[in-house]
Amino acid sequence: MNTSKKFNCRLLINVGNTLIIIGCLVIVIGLIGLIPLDIFAVGLSSGIRVIATLAIMGCLLSAIGYGLMDYFGY
Repeated sequence: MNTSKKFNCRLLINVGNTLIIIGCLVIVIGLIGLIPLDIFAVGLSSGIRVIATLAIMGCLLSAIGYGLMDYFGY
């Protein structure tokens, strides 16, 4: 596998996992009550929905990275 392709796959995986961790931590901290989740509200979407979208985006990026690694045979 080309090192640039491997680097891009690892980058997608690391960014995705980081977004998952950040999203989950903010949701837990918000549900405990340390920060209000209303500050993340955008339009008609509630704050917890916006934070969950961040975590879901992290899951998708991570899955793409792992899929590309599998596709390229690493």
